[in-house]
Amino acid sequence: MRQATRRWLVTIAAALAFAPLPAAGSELTLERVVMLMRHGIRPPTQLQPIPPEYSPRPWPKWKVGPGLLTGHGAKGVALLAAADRAEFARRGLLAASGCPAPGQLAIVASKVPRAIATAEAWAGSFAPRCGIAVDHPAKDEPDALFHPLEAKPAWFDGAQARTDALESGDPASEARRLDPEIRRLETILDCNPPQCDLEHQASTLAARPHDRPALKGPLNVAATASETFLLEYLENKPMAEVGWGQVDRAGIERLLVFTAVKFRFEDRPPYIAKAAAGPLANAMLEALTETETARVAVFAGHDTNIADLAGLLDLHWRVPTYPHDTVPPGSVLGFELLSDRGGGRFVRAFYRSQDMDQLRNLEPLASKGSAHRSYVDIPGCGRAGEPAGCRLDAFAKLVRAKLQSH
Repeated sequence: MRQATRRWLVTIAAALAFAPLPAAGSELTLERVVMLMRHGIRPPTQLQPIPPEYSPRPWPKWKVGPGLLTGHGAKGVALLAAADRAEFARRGLLAASGCPAPGQLAIVASKVPRAIATAEAWAGSFAPRCGIAVDHPAKDEPDALFHPLEAKPAWFDGAQARTDALESGDPASEARRLDPEIRRLETILDCNPPQCDLEHQASTLAARPHDRPALKGPLNVAATASETFLLEYLENKPMAEVGWGQVDRAGIERLLVFTAVKFRFEDRPPYIAKAAAGPLANAMLEALTETETARVAVFAGHDTNIADLAGLLDLHWRVPTYPHDTVPPGSVLGFELLSDRGGGRFVRAFYRSQDMDQLRNLEPLASKGSAHRSYVDIPGCGRAGEPAGCRLDAFAKLVRAKLQSH
């Protein structure tokens, strides 16, 4: 698996097939699943999540250091893993218990500690006492798979990235559209003029040399603050500590629209997505198509990885209790490889997650069948409602075309 994840090119010999998809009700066999997973619950990555001038309130304390997987987060990931194992067993991919045979399960993680800890928590619940190894770079090594822009590569044009991102809209217009939520956020933060005035500050998109652009101003502050309130809620902190008691679950859901806006400007634009998601897209396609790969392949990374890949393929979803295209902790953007009796092979995209209260309350999922799971349209290659989705050769051709465009 280590060699496979380091390849950047996948050779697919088959050409696009135009045979019709199987009719509804055709028997399909699940052959393989490839999943890109966000890490579980973490504290903010900094002790002061947003600049202090935006709020005089003291932020709640956490039991672990900035950016690390929490114990509650690890338990939430374990519940998802148990649900995944039950789902795969129900569909005949793996046995319901016991250790997978050698080579049936492969897990690769980002070098960031929270991603590694998440992968280990998932593996320990999916296959208890089986000693499943998690492959990942050392902390001081480059991570070209999950963080290809980290080294600010000379070939990546930051100015072009900003221009491409602005084709999706204007940050100032987005800030005007979301003005009611910005004013609501000012109240939660106790952000009062003249020291703080989010409502009248400019929202801009700044180019960065050889890196993705960065939102500046109220939209960026709001995205960070709303994500922090979400993490406080999911960690099962007392409601008095969730947004200082000034926001409830429904209010968090409304504010998380800022996270989706941030993804739209910083991750989803085609030029950015191609560069940032290219290595993962190739590795996941290889895990899906190569004959000697695992039945279940897990890539454990970050919300930006999922947003990048979704931008590359123009994928969209909605998890209950979250706005469209947000990426809850522990959630998965995945792909199934299926076959029919005639030897046809097909790909379906799906999104799997807990809702907010399932994670806050650590509700068992496997006994109920599974976590939230919905199929996702693959534009240009199959709709979610179709029984087989996208033909494998067509999917491979689509991914390759996306990576060669722009």
